[in-house]
Amino acid sequence: MYEKILVVDDEASIVEIVKFNLEKEGYRVVTAMDGYDALSAFQKESPDLIILDVMMPGMDGYAVCRKIRETSNVPIIMVTARAEEIDTVLGLEMGADEYVTKPFSVRELMARVRTALRRYQALTSRDDKDQTILTAGDFALDTTRFTVSRGSEKIDLTQRETEIIKLLMSERGRIFSRSEILEKVWGYEALGDERTVDVTIRRLREKIEPDPGAPRYVMTKRGVGYYFNESL
Repeated sequence: MYEKILVVDDEASIVEIVKFNLEKEGYRVVTAMDGYDALSAFQKESPDLIILDVMMPGMDGYAVCRKIRETSNVPIIMVTARAEEIDTVLGLEMGADEYVTKPFSVRELMARVRTALRRYQALTSRDDKDQTILTAGDFALDTTRFTVSRGSEKIDLTQRETEIIKLLMSERGRIFSRSEILEKVWGYEALGDERTVDVTIRRLREKIEPDPGAPRYVMTKRGVGYYFNESL
């Protein structure tokens, strides 16, 4: 059975183009034209991925994304009409996995959909008996439940946050460059923007670090990249 995708945009022409191309690839598609309808469709349809426009009447995409992230780690690809950094940063900080800028290439969007679904399913399809837990001191990452335990505290992560911390913990002390993280976690290189890595790691630190300004787990090697503290 092919995955179900929720497409949200207040421009009917964009909805139809995206819907047509997704259905051509075999996906089932649900659509919404504003933020309130998007939340209703999300709750009713339980989509496997959401393509979410930022600028919509009533409730914008940022608010929709933030609301969905309260209960779900479903992959969210945000679509913005502007390429300004603040729009990108805000979307990622609300919990989006990635973004595309209008006017976008349908081919690029389809590639991102396939990659996001494949990686999300790889993380969620394991049985409990195959549960993978990585530990470092009082820190434990459950890669199948998208959670981190820090002592007795349990913290929910998104798909991308889980993949980043898993990558860093897989080779503790090794420095991963931004481009390497982008390629390994997002699954593409030429289409990506290294700001995506910085914003996602900043959001990750805000969740898992006792003091995000003085990180204990996810460390920075200035001018090089990021690594997981090997001394824990």
